[in-house]
Amino acid sequence: MTTIPSAPLARYAARLHADIGDRHHVASPLGAWLLLALTAPAATGPVRKELDDALGMDADSAAATAAALLEQPHPLVPSATAVWHRPGQETGQLDDWRRGLPRSTRTGPLPDQAGLDAWAREHTLGLVERFPLTLTPQVVLALASALATRISWAEPFDLVPGAALGAGSAWAGLGRVLRTPAAGHRAWIATTGAAGDVAVHRAGARPLESGGAGLVVVSVAADPGVPPVDVLTAAYEVGATAVDGAPAGRRSLFDLPLGDGPLWSLREEPVRTNAPDGREERHSAVLPCWSARDEHDLSAPALGFPAVARTVAGLLGRELGVEARQAAAARYGRYGFEAAAVTGAFALTSLPPMGVARTAELRFGHPYAVVALATDRRGDRIGPWHGVPVFSAWVAEPEEPSAADLADPPETW
Repeated sequence: MTTIPSAPLARYAARLHADIGDRHHVASPLGAWLLLALTAPAATGPVRKELDDALGMDADSAAATAAALLEQPHPLVPSATAVWHRPGQETGQLDDWRRGLPRSTRTGPLPDQAGLDAWAREHTLGLVERFPLTLTPQVVLALASALATRISWAEPFDLVPGAALGAGSAWAGLGRVLRTPAAGHRAWIATTGAAGDVAVHRAGARPLESGGAGLVVVSVAADPGVPPVDVLTAAYEVGATAVDGAPAGRRSLFDLPLGDGPLWSLREEPVRTNAPDGREERHSAVLPCWSARDEHDLSAPALGFPAVARTVAGLLGRELGVEARQAAAARYGRYGFEAAAVTGAFALTSLPPMGVARTAELRFGHPYAVVALATDRRGDRIGPWHGVPVFSAWVAEPEEPSAADLADPPETW
């Protein structure tokens, strides 16, 4: 039996986003975590403990979880992994490890740069055009993962003037921003351990004809003074419960003061209502469009890839270094959401040859966090992807709606 890695992934995401910093960015902690999980069973001694710590769970459990995700693919989140080696570097230990990898993991000789780039494009719906690392003669082993999604919202947003973000928002000068439609989205105020009271918006993908699997994107804004890594931690905390539509920590609007603030504007008015206690609560949300395209260095020890290099070095019987990077891209608009990430790690010879290298009304009116989570109900059982956070972002650079966002009827996503 596998464990849905919500808590371990949230912990790894906190490390990754803290390492990236508070600039506008998107990443896939899951993409990096999968490579650690595939490698960890081959580690021993202190290196295995280091990988267990990075994974947030023991190596065997992490490997089983990764295998379940890869062997039972999600229809809205195409995924792929690969392990390639330079011919002539084979050992019995390396072969034993590769035989234990998930059946879907591609193995074989190391492709050239054009082959690596083509693999990245093929497995990211074309959103990532190049592999995040440059191949050199010193590379003896390469590991790669790819994740992607492109969804249409079940209900598209409405467009309103940017002033709806509030007079205190630095983004109020945008010409148009997104407002939740009358139905089909959810918004609420929640209390969190990491960031206190936060504004939350949840939008879901248009249902598949087969039903069951889906994707929800949760946006979380906290007080502007809360550090970004704490807001992202809160987004993972909220997302773990919001995926099933029963959010923990939800605040009653009748427990909050009336008036305007940086996160919401709360008013009270007499209405006719069927609410049992005569007190009805209504929520809407206003958010900007945004997009991001990034590359991230994953060489920090806390992210686990130096331990991966030491593991592979044991399999090949030689000292090795490591390069690890992730390329990610995302776009959030009126009609849908798309995102992709390719994570690559190269094991490098320690003495490389000479060569040439080429190198309420809830207001999301200030930087906020976003987490995209898969849903996965397969008939009467819950699949391995249910509740798994796939992408996360820190939104600090909003955009005007694109031509596709302004189109009515919408273009196909």
